[in-house]
Amino acid sequence: MNTFLKILLGTAAIVMVVSGAASASDEHAYIGSKNCKKCHIKQWKSWSETKMAQSFETLRPGQRAEQKTAAGLDPDKDYTTDPECVRCHTTGFGSEGGFVDEASTPDLMGVGCEVCHGAGGTYVADEYMSIKNKDYKRADIEAVGSIFPPTNDQCVGCHNTDSPFVGDDYVFDFEQRKADGTHENTPLKYEH
Repeated sequence: MNTFLKILLGTAAIVMVVSGAASASDEHAYIGSKNCKKCHIKQWKSWSETKMAQSFETLRPGQRAEQKTAAGLDPDKDYTTDPECVRCHTTGFGSEGGFVDEASTPDLMGVGCEVCHGAGGTYVADEYMSIKNKDYKRADIEAVGSIFPPTNDQCVGCHNTDSPFVGDDYVFDFEQRKADGTHENTPLKYEH
């Protein structure tokens, strides 16, 4: 085999390894907000009382009938399997490991922690978040897919004029929402 071909094949192998590692780091499993509760009880408790936590329930027949009627929707229809609705009322819908349906992925119903902070499967792995590792840093958890703080782009994926509940002039105020907060923002037991 000539030298040029050896270099070419070697370069291709390196590219394959690097691209494989990059794609593996982009894939994190969804675990559901109950797993976040273990370490973030105050945040989970305040989040669990929000409209985001309860958003899947609004898709059921008879729920928020007045608002659905005003938006031109059938208040007696079951929207829990409608992809246009489910994509914004669940966690990870359309992504590998995300919400599939109520029966098989009940822990991903509603807009959970992972919608704003990234899928948590790698985040909770022993080498990152565990009693054994209290010295992890924010960069460590961001490297495994966690997002702190959430971004405007994440929010406007659902908070936009595609929603039948807002008008064409609707503009999501990210800065105000961030200031108001979605859940209690208490200090963490271990700072990242």
